[in-house]
Amino acid sequence: MKTVFTTGEAAKICKVSQQTIIRCFDNGQLKGFRVPGSKFRRIPREALYKFMKDNGIPTDALESGKRKVLLVDDEPEIVQVVNDALQADGRFEVRIASNGFDAGMMVKDYRPDLIILDVMLPDINGKEVCHRVRADASMEDVRIICISGMIEEDKVQELKLAGADDFLPKPFDVDHLIEKMCAQLDIETGVLA
Repeated sequence: MKTVFTTGEAAKICKVSQQTIIRCFDNGQLKGFRVPGSKFRRIPREALYKFMKDNGIPTDALESGKRKVLLVDDEPEIVQVVNDALQADGRFEVRIASNGFDAGMMVKDYRPDLIILDVMLPDINGKEVCHRVRADASMEDVRIICISGMIEEDKVQELKLAGADDFLPKPFDVDHLIEKMCAQLDIETGVLA
């Protein structure tokens, strides 16, 4: 379990900007220390926990240490394979939605770090979901990886313009998906100890 965090890591956990964390650190609201001989700030787990509690920030991301993933797909086989792989990996907490309506309801409450989004949902187009997520300023840090078995290259560009961070064509290797997730979440690939 991680015991000391950088300002960037603390910002991701708290779902605020890194500048907010730096400002709170510099004005004494958030306790920590500077790395000797450098300008880098470090925040102990206990101090971050207290800061989150004092400011009404949910501490579940800090307590579990896992990144939150919302998997949105209506194909039970895909959902099962991806969910099993992410659970086995151990770094991710996963919630599942099988349509755009449920995903929209869940994204506000769950506040995922990453959405794995099937482009062809029964009730809404993945491009529209990307637009809606990007239209909400409180979700600017949410990463979106779109997946689809039937899409042309120009449509991939449209998805990225709508707010998708990456795209993976179906069928895909789950290990490749996890690599893309790690890249988007800025965490190391490979299984954590």
